[in-house]
Amino acid sequence: MRAVIQRVSEATCRVDGQITGSIGNGLLVLLGIEDRDTDQDVVWLAQKVVNMRIFGDDAGLMNKALADIPHGGILLIPQFTLFALTKKGNRPSFIRAAKPDKAIPLYEAMVMAMEQLLQRKVETGVFGADMKVSLLNDGPVTLVMDTHDRDNF
Repeated sequence: MRAVIQRVSEATCRVDGQITGSIGNGLLVLLGIEDRDTDQDVVWLAQKVVNMRIFGDDAGLMNKALADIPHGGILLIPQFTLFALTKKGNRPSFIRAAKPDKAIPLYEAMVMAMEQLLQRKVETGVFGADMKVSLLNDGPVTLVMDTHDRDNF
């Protein structure tokens, strides 16, 4: 799994003009899933995202995790393009991205894992839809994580 995690002041996902998920202060997480991903990747990544200390404390230092922010939310967006292969030519290939029958259950497991860790609802996009995601970056603070490169994260 690969995730782009952005600290935001607000973020919203729309599909066909309708809001599917919206948060104020919190994290926008773009999540890519590939065939080799498992439930263990879900557990590891969910714990890292929820417990990553990237929110300011009273002194303005990044010492607080999302779990420490009373109304901090997560907007979780499925994004297969995070596994784009761009080595050859100018048209990306997405063959590394998991097909829906594999990716959807793992995406749903990630939603549930994050909700359990946070003890609050996780807002979502719609798998396979043409989503319009808007955000107001806070910082900006943006991290990239890959469950198959854990030694570097």
